[in-house]
Amino acid sequence: MASESKSTEKKERLPFEPRQNKRKTPKIAPSPVPPPIKNRSEETSLKAIPQVVSQRMAKRMAVFCGLPTALGITSFFGFYWIISHDLLEIPSYVAMLVSLSLFGLGFIGLSYGIFSASWDEDRVGDWLGWQEFQANFGRTIAAWRSGKKEVEEK
Repeated sequence: MASESKSTEKKERLPFEPRQNKRKTPKIAPSPVPPPIKNRSEETSLKAIPQVVSQRMAKRMAVFCGLPTALGITSFFGFYWIISHDLLEIPSYVAMLVSLSLFGLGFIGLSYGIFSASWDEDRVGDWLGWQEFQANFGRTIAAWRSGKKEVEEK
């Protein structure tokens, strides 16, 4: 049963997620011989976000940030055009609130674009990405908490 939980734990962990070592490593006296040089490409491939995942994140960020930001810019000029041609009497604070709200939505869309993308290379996920958002945000919170505990222990 213990081997099943370890195998499922390894399957759930993504290749670029940091390993969580709960136990402290004993201090080793410095050796006079330097350790062998590791292949840099292997080392960076474990820490870097895979190309497929980063492209997926970029596409989602472009949609969830770009669309509201473009609408914010368009609404600003649209309100200017409506007011300057005396088509409607719109208070200036309404134009400001609508534009700023759309810019704020674009700012939130940056984070949502990252978290809603599937961090698994083999799985694309759905178009909205709500399940991926919940899973990835949960992973991030768990990593923050474990990092906080490690800092408190030191």
